[in-house]
Amino acid sequence: MRLSAIIRDHLDSLLHPSARRDLMTRARHRAFIGPRLLGGLAALASLPLYLAVRGAPQEVEVMVFAWLIAPILVSYYLSRTGHYERAHILSSTALAAVVMAVCINTGGISSFAAIWLVAVPLDAALSASRRAVVIAVVLALGCALGLVMIDAFGALPASKVPASYSSLFEALGIASATIYASALAFSAESLAQMSRKLLMVEEERYRLLAHNISDVISRHSRNGAIRFISPAAEALLGTPAALLQEHGLFDRVHVADRPAYLTALSEAARRGDERSVEFRVKRDAARSFDQERTPATEFIWIEMRCRPIDAASRSLTDPGVEVVAVMRDVTERKLQEQALENAHMEAERAGASKSRFLATMSHELRTPLNAIIGFSEMIVREDEMMIDAARRQEYAKLINESGLHLLSVVNGILDMSKMESGNFEILPELFSPRESLVSCCNLMVLKARENGIDVVTRAPADLPQITGDPRAFKQMILNLLSNAIKFSERGGTVTVTAGIEGARLLVRVIDSGVGIGAEDLKRIGDPFFQAGKTYQRRHEGTGLGLSIVKSLVAMHGGEMTVQSQIDEGTTVTVALPITFTPPAEKPSNIATLAPQRAEPQDYQVKKSA
Repeated sequence: MRLSAIIRDHLDSLLHPSARRDLMTRARHRAFIGPRLLGGLAALASLPLYLAVRGAPQEVEVMVFAWLIAPILVSYYLSRTGHYERAHILSSTALAAVVMAVCINTGGISSFAAIWLVAVPLDAALSASRRAVVIAVVLALGCALGLVMIDAFGALPASKVPASYSSLFEALGIASATIYASALAFSAESLAQMSRKLLMVEEERYRLLAHNISDVISRHSRNGAIRFISPAAEALLGTPAALLQEHGLFDRVHVADRPAYLTALSEAARRGDERSVEFRVKRDAARSFDQERTPATEFIWIEMRCRPIDAASRSLTDPGVEVVAVMRDVTERKLQEQALENAHMEAERAGASKSRFLATMSHELRTPLNAIIGFSEMIVREDEMMIDAARRQEYAKLINESGLHLLSVVNGILDMSKMESGNFEILPELFSPRESLVSCCNLMVLKARENGIDVVTRAPADLPQITGDPRAFKQMILNLLSNAIKFSERGGTVTVTAGIEGARLLVRVIDSGVGIGAEDLKRIGDPFFQAGKTYQRRHEGTGLGLSIVKSLVAMHGGEMTVQSQIDEGTTVTVALPITFTPPAEKPSNIATLAPQRAEPQDYQVKKSA
């Protein structure tokens, strides 16, 4: 082990426990104790040799040796108490007192020891205490002024330095002062080096944190302007950190969230406690387009926690309080919260749809069943009620119509259930859409006439054939026509048009009925949903017609759109591909359980109606 390491370890053992917690404090205490202890011990070690050579010392020599040994006592005081500033004041006082005493006995202000008064404030400079330096300067100037005053009033005793040794003592004073000043300089350099080393360690530590932590650390003024922001902001926002300085980050905050952002910073600065806020920030992401990189903009959610930098020393009259903030990306959490909220709303809507379905089915099933039971009982008791043949035929017709209506309701529910479970089978084939349109319109003409509504068909004779399921196509058109006729007022018109647009067949069913409100248009096509709040329902139905149409269109790879306004009518547009290719079926053990194609009894039902 090197001698310097041994000395350092020994000095560290002499330090007060309070000085061992901080590296810089330990270095200051070591720099104070080391030179004084070594100098004092060297003076004690040389005293016997000096006495053997010099003989009995004079009074001045005793003072010099006392001055050289006094630092040992000051070092002991620091080692026992840990009061660094007080130790420097004691050291300056002891040094000034010894120099004053030597100068009085060796010629006053012209003494060889007077140069040592310069060392008094130099010694205090290492204390890093303005108070200790001021006291040392006052002591040095006071001693100099005292020597001048003593000499001026003639109270200065005769010099006890022999004339023959005056030059020797002057050289000794200059040499010793130079050596002492050099020791102070080396101590100052050692402390400065230690300070730089500690600063570099701290800078490296914080630089490591700033460059590797995913959270963004920023420093804000009270108005939100950024004074510092960590490099992590570049990865978070996709823009250089330099562009976020001052109000660069504020300019990227979503307009709707800017008040909350500024309020959090202002409240943290004004009240002195921690604030948390979530806001949206614009992030730049680069995407490749035609071999060029163009910025794409998106907004992400940021959670920011901010607090004042120095809340303890903050005053209410200080408007310059700064705030430090930690920001992190919480977009994923926000998306999860939104997904949970959407799922909750969907569950509530499903519950409402279930309740609405039960209420609708209660009406739609009970009404025809009551008619069937009531009129059938009347036919059974025809002898008691004296029903003639004409009345019996009328009752039978009403029973038949009620049964057909009940069957259509059940068929609609079954079809919707098959579509939702994925078991509704599509059998595409080549067919003529014009013939299907004309056939459906003819089926609905009788019902339309009963309601006083005209049905107009506009389908060009050269309409090409398309590939699809003709049964499903007819079911789409019949449901659309049934809805259009049902919700049209007497004297109205239902128009069915067909045409080719690109690679798609467009079929439009236009009515002049009551129309649909804007708030209901968003939910048109949902199972069991029936529009009508401000314009109350006046017609029976399950709310499955458009839902079935929407599902059938989607199964054909098409698209259904609805345009409507209250009291101005509704236009439903169905766009189907001319050539439909069904998706390849995935192999499954339950494929053989798919239901067989049902007989087209729905159409016969509607035709008989």
